[in-house]
Amino acid sequence: MALLEDQAAVRDPELVPIRHARMRASPFAFFRGAALIMAADLATTRDSGLVVQLCGDAHLSNFGLFASAERRLVFDINDFDETLPGPFEWDVKRLVASVEVAGRHRGFGDRDRRDLRLSAARGYREQMLASAEASVLDAWYDTLSAERVQEWLRRERNADRAGKRQVNGFDEIVAKARSKDRMSAISKLVAFEHDRMRIIADPPLVVPVEDFVAGAETETAELMREALASYRSTLPAGRHPLAEYTYVHMARRVSGVGSVGIRSWIMLLRGRDDTDPLLLQAKEAQASVLERFLGASEYASHGERVVRGQRMMQASGDIFLGWHRGAADAAGDRRDFHLRQLRDWKGSFDPERMVPHGAELFARLCGATLARAHARSGDRVAIAAYLGASRTFDEAVAEFAESYADQTDRDFGAFERALDVGRLSSADGA
Repeated sequence: MALLEDQAAVRDPELVPIRHARMRASPFAFFRGAALIMAADLATTRDSGLVVQLCGDAHLSNFGLFASAERRLVFDINDFDETLPGPFEWDVKRLVASVEVAGRHRGFGDRDRRDLRLSAARGYREQMLASAEASVLDAWYDTLSAERVQEWLRRERNADRAGKRQVNGFDEIVAKARSKDRMSAISKLVAFEHDRMRIIADPPLVVPVEDFVAGAETETAELMREALASYRSTLPAGRHPLAEYTYVHMARRVSGVGSVGIRSWIMLLRGRDDTDPLLLQAKEAQASVLERFLGASEYASHGERVVRGQRMMQASGDIFLGWHRGAADAAGDRRDFHLRQLRDWKGSFDPERMVPHGAELFARLCGATLARAHARSGDRVAIAAYLGASRTFDEAVAEFAESYADQTDRDFGAFERALDVGRLSSADGA
């Protein structure tokens, strides 16, 4: 609980109760918000000494579909707030533990959950072995497109390792992801007020900037023009689409479970005219939860830390991914931010609806995806040699994950008691 109190001290105090309320929903929701707690636990364990660029929060819900710069739908890790170099096992253990915690939440039996854990670990190990055998460029360019996943699922079905429900289910996720483009986000978040585009208020989750300080809109517009120019310098060199957009409006927006309380803004930009809008997300980048155990980042800006880590781990990313160091506030503090498109196709696997067989395939896919990311930044040949061709590693990580899920249950109980006695604050209806 002391670790959660430490985090609350550096987050927006108005939003911390919402974060705690969301974490209280289930042990899995708590696990999603407890990356710092698990990092503290992992720091007490031994590791191989084989270092990669860690995601830092590689749980089941941080994998999904999104649009690549080449306008293809790809499956990859999609959250890098905690990224930092560290032992490859830390990411693997967090992923496999999340599979076990989610399986318990869904009421799966012991055997089904064991199959899930082994599937995730096996997916990682087998993909790392394949990456070690690949050529340098093949390993670096290895991207898992939605089409490749669909082909894999159909092969699994032909081999009786996947059913029609799993194949059709992924096809539905792909179709839904293609419908979740930037214009669908704009239709939900933006409206016209007095013939001007404005982000719709939905407090406390979406709060326009002018609602914080009366009359601040004009001053904010000037600051944002300067901020966008600074951010532009971190994007790929040469002509960039951002140059054709102008600032219109911005609002604070509450993000997912782990990020609630981190200052996050959405910015509305205008292209050729009002029919050509763009939404960017500017999310505060604080120190990674891993830094107190693995050492400080090499980058002065945590926004740059996030972006550099993401660019290394993803084979293809958002062309709007960049960073910015904010202006000093009244206390003289400057905040770091990383920016990206708010939504550009998005698809995810819902743990609340998963069934054992589909979850097993998804766990294997996540394990393989994590291995691809680690293979780009670490010594994939050394890691593959360490993992070996037997199931020893799979069994060891699966056993750890089961024990860690027990620990998570105990931590969740302590968390609920801390909320009940008022040690930690919570908001109803969050």
